[in-house]
Amino acid sequence: MRDITTRLLLLLYLSCQFTWGLPTALKAQTHTDGRFDVTELSTEFPDSAYTVLKSLIAKARLEQNRVEEAACLQQMGQVLYHQGNYAAAIDHLLEAQKIFREEHQDRQLAQTLNYLGNIYYYNKQPHQAMDEFNEALALFRKLDDHKGIAESYGEIGHLYEKRLAYDSAYLYQQLAMSHLVHNGDSSALAKIYENIASIMEDQGRYDSSLHYYQVALQLNERYHNNIAQIEVVNNLGDIYRKTGQYASGLQYSKRALALAQQLNEKYQLTAAYRDIGRSYGLMKQYDSAYYYTEKARLSFKEIYDRENSKQIALMQVLFDTEKKNAEITRLNAEKQVNGIIIAASVIILLLLLSVAVLIYMRQKLKIRTEQQIRKTQHHIFETEHGLLEAELKNKQLEEENLKQQLEVKSKELSSQILHLIQKNEVLESIKTDLNELLKDDKRDHKKQLKQLVHKINISASQDTYWGEFRTVFEQVHESFFDKVRAVCSDLTPNDLRLIALLKMNLSSSDITTLLGISPDSLRVIRHRLRKKLKLEQGENLSSFLQSL
Repeated sequence: MRDITTRLLLLLYLSCQFTWGLPTALKAQTHTDGRFDVTELSTEFPDSAYTVLKSLIAKARLEQNRVEEAACLQQMGQVLYHQGNYAAAIDHLLEAQKIFREEHQDRQLAQTLNYLGNIYYYNKQPHQAMDEFNEALALFRKLDDHKGIAESYGEIGHLYEKRLAYDSAYLYQQLAMSHLVHNGDSSALAKIYENIASIMEDQGRYDSSLHYYQVALQLNERYHNNIAQIEVVNNLGDIYRKTGQYASGLQYSKRALALAQQLNEKYQLTAAYRDIGRSYGLMKQYDSAYYYTEKARLSFKEIYDRENSKQIALMQVLFDTEKKNAEITRLNAEKQVNGIIIAASVIILLLLLSVAVLIYMRQKLKIRTEQQIRKTQHHIFETEHGLLEAELKNKQLEEENLKQQLEVKSKELSSQILHLIQKNEVLESIKTDLNELLKDDKRDHKKQLKQLVHKINISASQDTYWGEFRTVFEQVHESFFDKVRAVCSDLTPNDLRLIALLKMNLSSSDITTLLGISPDSLRVIRHRLRKKLKLEQGENLSSFLQSL
């Protein structure tokens, strides 16, 4: 809660700043919750009230006090409403309503809704006004605020009255009265009685209207509500005039005039002058009627000029405020644009720097990657080179091993052939000796010797070592026999044996010894083999076999 002294000092400061001093009769009120009220200030000096409220709203926003901001917006809406600027008043009240709703300030929200309802009614939007009154009524019921409920009922009843729905209007005024009686608020009952009297007056029930106006007057006198007294006294004068009691009506109008002069209430003073002139006119005292009618005209003109000056002053303040706000908006926009330009420049600079760093890092990474790739490729090359060298060495070792094996096999094959030659030579020698013995006429050994010679011939003719010889030969001369068979497929084992011996470059004598045949037989066999191999005349058999 803010200190009242601070509020008054703030008002004085703002008044000095914006109005260069206000009349000392001007009073500003402060609510019990510390919120500043400019009701009286807005009546006489709406431009100053608007300026003060504008500053208080700015201060509340700076302090982030949303409830006080909404309260000031509500009062600003009322200031604009009293000056007839309904559109701006609705905008400010809607903004206040939104804040009260968000801050869950139901009582202030309901009061704002009632204010909005009144403005919508005067702005010829009765349905919207009814919606606002009904929502305010629901909120006051939720708060169990009988005074607020009565106020909303009274507004709804007044709206029905203006729509000529008198039964509904009377019902809602009765409901409002019951809640005020329940709340014990007799001071507010005067307005309800006045509203009921107005309903009766509109229906032409002047006796009932006169009764309710008199009750309202008594309550206003009891609670010293002087302004309300003037309105009721004027209404009583109207009732008496409508019922033909012009003198009584004149007395009430003069009483209203005296009260208005005492309180310096210009509107009521004008109304009193007009009603007095009307009464004199009905009484056919035309000089007096003209006199008071003229005074009413001059008073109204004074009010009009004054209100016009107020509205002009308020419009000037609104214009200056809007101009100032536009300038502030422009400066803020320029500041924002400059800020955006600076921020964009910084961002662009950072982006360029980032791009440069990225390019540098990318180039550095590329160089490092290329170096790594070259290093890896060199390592792979060295590894592959080492593998190739190792493979080459392995192949060389394999070749050397194969050569050694081939030499061993060749030596083994030569050894076998030599052994066969030696064996056959021995057998041939034995055979010769035996043939010599057979020439002898000793018949007792002849049969046995023939058998022995026969066995030697069989032994010589059979290839005892051929299987082993062929195995070793094929290891030394791999796939040789397959190549020979590809030339001629009907070769006999004896043909293959002769071909193998020829492949080994053995002499004819060695071949005849190994095969146990005569040289003539060998020539015949060679001739037959040439035919099978389909060799041309003059083509050497041994050379052909060596080429395979």
